[in-house]
Amino acid sequence: MQAWYLLYCKRGQLQRAQEHLERQGVNCLTPVITLEKMLRGKRTTVSEPLFPNYLFVEFDPEVIHTTTINATRGVSHFVRFGAHPAMVPSTVIHQLSVYKQPEGITDPDTPFSGDPVVITEGAFEGLVAIFAEPDGEARSMLLLNLLNKDVLQSVKNTSFRKA
Repeated sequence: MQAWYLLYCKRGQLQRAQEHLERQGVNCLTPVITLEKMLRGKRTTVSEPLFPNYLFVEFDPEVIHTTTINATRGVSHFVRFGAHPAMVPSTVIHQLSVYKQPEGITDPDTPFSGDPVVITEGAFEGLVAIFAEPDGEARSMLLLNLLNKDVLQSVKNTSFRKA
């Protein structure tokens, strides 16, 4: 009987596991979320798995044995409760497949206007500032309080972190 199961994949090999399983005739689902992140000092939009390293698979254990799935490249193991692989209800899979994500989701570590940040390098290292706005691709404007005077300073995105 066809059922949905949950696999844990080896680190960084989710795509490889999915490709090899699909070649074996196994249905796979990896919910993906698109969000804005700071990568290498630049604000970029990235798509990443909603559940990193986890893969939902649908197959019939009487047709394709679980040891065959377990031995597939990139697969670490089944998520189990006791001795048997955990079955995922089809209603959960349906909800994950039809989910429409809202626009403008950002990584919690990405600063926005008004967020406090700590400068991690340079002449102002250790000072707490207020994030004002992005200044191009690799820099941002920070509001510093120096000698009781507010100063707007452009700083590299790699030189501060959200407090």
